[in-house]
Amino acid sequence: MKIGIAQINPVVGDFPGNVKRILAAYRECLDGGADLVLTPELSLAGYPPRDLVFKSQFVPKCLQALDYLAGETRGTPLLVGYVDHNHPSRPGKPFRNAAAWLQNGEVRHRVWKTLLPTYDVFDERRYFEPGETCEPVVWNGLRIGVTICEDIWTEDYLLRPFYDRDPVDELVSKGTDLLVNLSASPFHLGKPALRRAMIGGVARRAKVPVVYCNTVGANDQLVFDGHSLIAGANGRIQLQAPGFQETTVVADPFASAENDAPLDDNESSHIHQALVLGVRDYVTKCGFSSVCLGLSGGIDSALTAAIAVEALGPENVRGLTMPSPYSSRGSVMDSFALADHLGMRCDEVSISSAFEAVKETMRPLFEDKPEDVTEENMQARIRGLLLMALSNKENHLLLTTGNKSELAVGYCTIYGDMNGGLAVISDLPKTRVYQVARWINREREIIPWTTIDKPPSAELRPDQKDQDTLPPYEVLDGILELYVEHHMSADEIIARGFEENTVRWVQRRVDLNEWKRHQAAPGLRVTSKAFGIGRRMPIVQRFVG
Repeated sequence: MKIGIAQINPVVGDFPGNVKRILAAYRECLDGGADLVLTPELSLAGYPPRDLVFKSQFVPKCLQALDYLAGETRGTPLLVGYVDHNHPSRPGKPFRNAAAWLQNGEVRHRVWKTLLPTYDVFDERRYFEPGETCEPVVWNGLRIGVTICEDIWTEDYLLRPFYDRDPVDELVSKGTDLLVNLSASPFHLGKPALRRAMIGGVARRAKVPVVYCNTVGANDQLVFDGHSLIAGANGRIQLQAPGFQETTVVADPFASAENDAPLDDNESSHIHQALVLGVRDYVTKCGFSSVCLGLSGGIDSALTAAIAVEALGPENVRGLTMPSPYSSRGSVMDSFALADHLGMRCDEVSISSAFEAVKETMRPLFEDKPEDVTEENMQARIRGLLLMALSNKENHLLLTTGNKSELAVGYCTIYGDMNGGLAVISDLPKTRVYQVARWINREREIIPWTTIDKPPSAELRPDQKDQDTLPPYEVLDGILELYVEHHMSADEIIARGFEENTVRWVQRRVDLNEWKRHQAAPGLRVTSKAFGIGRRMPIVQRFVG
């Protein structure tokens, strides 16, 4: 028996487009000899559809598309993820996260998702009612257990059970010969390896093969990496699909494998691929074809530009370097060197005269007060004005270039360098920024080495360096990981060996700048806890701990 895995990139709400993607992958799998074809979770609707499901025509159009898909199937079944109504006579939420078994022009079986995640980036209990029973689908003499994403995330490495049901155990107890899983599992660092361990463990415990089809692509802040796979009944990973790209694979899940198929788990490679995919999908799915960004000569804007060029092509990325009275000529030259290496256009517009004009305009109000951070922010906001003007005039999507370390402690200017439609590296700590930049330069110089090697600086006052204001990034990022991603208290972090005053300063800065992050551009998630989706902190609060 051969199963086809259709690792596709749906667009949320694009039912005609998603039907075409599914049918193209279905036919490709048929050409490869597939006896059954599997698509990702909610592949027909796109994941996550969020409150679109409440629109009066969303689910009816989804069901209409499902009927059309069913009419295009023949003897080879197609498993499709979609949104269904909860029966009006049943209590609970109005919808179901569902999978449909399509064959010979009709819907033969419908399966409801049983375990509905409502934590981190997931909010499925807001919309869906869980399935009441788990029954295998009988086909060609096999009993196939159809599960949807969270239904198989029940292994004990999760530290504690989230649910009082285990769909895998329920299906196995009914004689299931094969488990299949339609998934929309978003990426973060370490997730592909975690999935392999989890799915291998499920197969080993159930003593049946597991076929896992994950979606690929990016929707808003979430990046889905694919990495679909097949685990044999012995728990070995006998097939590993590539990550971060659409693909179809056809394989026999009952074939034996003594060794695991390899996984490329280089962290810098995964971050780069995730961000490239995230930029490409966000830009194109939002209807843009090009982007612009400010180039400061620093590492953050350089990495953002390199990712954008990889995602969209150099002809679709426009850079603007905007020196102030405090900018070094070296920074301007680094910006042009980067643009030359990437093959993109970069223009220079000085903000010196605009800066002087704004200061002169405000002089009567400031009453000869000494210059301070106000004048530094003026420069950032003038740059933001120019970049938004370029974005408006030429219909570019403006990319912001701030990293996670800066965003965490508010080392950024709202309505200035925070302007834009997408924050590409806002979930990348500064130390990771350097790591990925060096990885990009592994074969040749793309990001100028002078940019990588020089001390980081905002260049908003004479001889300014980031470390004049911030702790060393190695220290800052270590504290931030414990405080933001692992929710540790200041005392717990201090007990790890970090200096007390530094920890409490970082904690205070993170808490004080929640208001800025609520107004920030959406950012692409690559760590286990990003600012934005999945992190819901109040702005007005007085808790210290």
